[in-house]
Amino acid sequence: MSIKQSPSRTERDAAHAAARLARQVALALGGLDLSPSQYRLLLFLSEGNAAASAVAGRLAVSRPSVTALADGLERRGLLQRNSDPEDRRRVAHELTDAGQEALAAADAAAAAQIARLAAHLGASRAREAIRGLALWNEALNLDRASRQSGQ
Repeated sequence: MSIKQSPSRTERDAAHAAARLARQVALALGGLDLSPSQYRLLLFLSEGNAAASAVAGRLAVSRPSVTALADGLERRGLLQRNSDPEDRRRVAHELTDAGQEALAAADAAAAAQIARLAAHLGASRAREAIRGLALWNEALNLDRASRQSGQ
């Protein structure tokens, strides 16, 4: 067994902030009757339609979980499922116009919550904090691209 180096205080604080921010985004989405998992599915599908297996891999959830998420969003008219004419076992998920609108509303609600929290830091530091989160989004995208290219 190897001894792992303890995270620095700053790294630990960043991890704590990420967990707490996730809760703040969940609170913002609650007013729209969306869970964070449903929001992530809408985000993913905004990049184009996808099969359940691709969605499951991208969201790091099981295929049955994708089915349950998609069922709820489909009932609300936010996504639709289409069979692949060449492979009837493959079902593509895609956003509807209502799904696009729900995603835009969720983006606005989450962004407003982040901006509200950041405002406690003062204007300059708030911009810095928000830019930092945008950098994390970039890092996550680059990590995903790196993992996909390694497959």
